[in-house]
Amino acid sequence: MTPPARLRRELRGRTLKKLDRRGKYLVGTTDCGSRLVLHLGMTGQLFSSEAASPRLLSATARASLAPEEQGDFRPDSHTHLRFCFDDGGPEVFMRDVRKFGKVQLLAAGEASARLDELGGDALELDGDRLFGATRGRKTAIKALLLDQRVIAGCGNIYADEALFGAGVRPGRRAARVTRRECVALAEALRRVLARSIETGGTSISDYVAPDGRDGGYQDERKVYARAGAPCYSCATPIKKTVIAQRGTHYCPRCQK
Repeated sequence: MTPPARLRRELRGRTLKKLDRRGKYLVGTTDCGSRLVLHLGMTGQLFSSEAASPRLLSATARASLAPEEQGDFRPDSHTHLRFCFDDGGPEVFMRDVRKFGKVQLLAAGEASARLDELGGDALELDGDRLFGATRGRKTAIKALLLDQRVIAGCGNIYADEALFGAGVRPGRRAARVTRRECVALAEALRRVLARSIETGGTSISDYVAPDGRDGGYQDERKVYARAGAPCYSCATPIKKTVIAQRGTHYCPRCQK
């Protein structure tokens, strides 16, 4: 990752001309052609200095403040990046409690191994491409969905929700998923991601929008983080297991 001193030196006075997304990475292009690559990891937050949300405070800070004071954020030890602008507009903070986030500054024309190895975007996934990726693969279909070299942009929550939508059990070997199931799974993943974008993301613990607002997709989850609760379709208790080192939720009756 890029040292803070280099970021301060080379970003000073630059203008951000474009902001793109590649999978889970944000890529900002400056007026000199350099690229700033950001990845929020599992708990990273990118937000305006005018944002107000209890989710921006540590548990210790929340416990020491009255509810009406919990919306005021001040940069803390977990605030690793701070953008200030010459026009006097709001600052932008990158905060990451668990330090899994990544910041890399690429010179103009410099390649990025992280970006170059990404697979096709999850929002553009089709059944034929997914079916081709599963052939000969002994790994679980859930692990394949999370492999960013195969499908860029699919995260843990949305993999569980898409597998439920397609009726595919997450632990099934990828090579045993049929073409028709791959079509249904690709469609379900696109639908789940599009709906999450429409509702502003999933705020279960850390996630907030740049203005501090919570997302709304957590209210529409069918299986994720619902272990023991009844399936909305058949009332069977949702089960939880671990696949690819990630907590995985599914309905043992609806998913085969």
